[in-house]
Amino acid sequence: MVGHNVSHANNKTKRRFLPNLCDVTLHSDKLGRGFKLRVAASALRTVDHVGGLDAFLAKADEAALSTSAKKIKRDLAKAS
Repeated sequence: MVGHNVSHANNKTKRRFLPNLCDVTLHSDKLGRGFKLRVAASALRTVDHVGGLDAFLAKADEAALSTSAKKIKRDLAKAS
């Protein structure tokens, strides 16, 4: 998204609103290993809320996932 920084004198300068991306390693209980992903901080909170990476990927829509997350989801389906 884009917007403006607005000063006290009401001067407007362009700015960008960027997502809060984090490089994390999420552990899969079923596969018994960790996966390095670059996800937003809000996605980390969602993964914790749902109950872990395995539960999150099971509920997630394939269209909303990255290619690496889709591969992990397919590996989880094979392991089940």
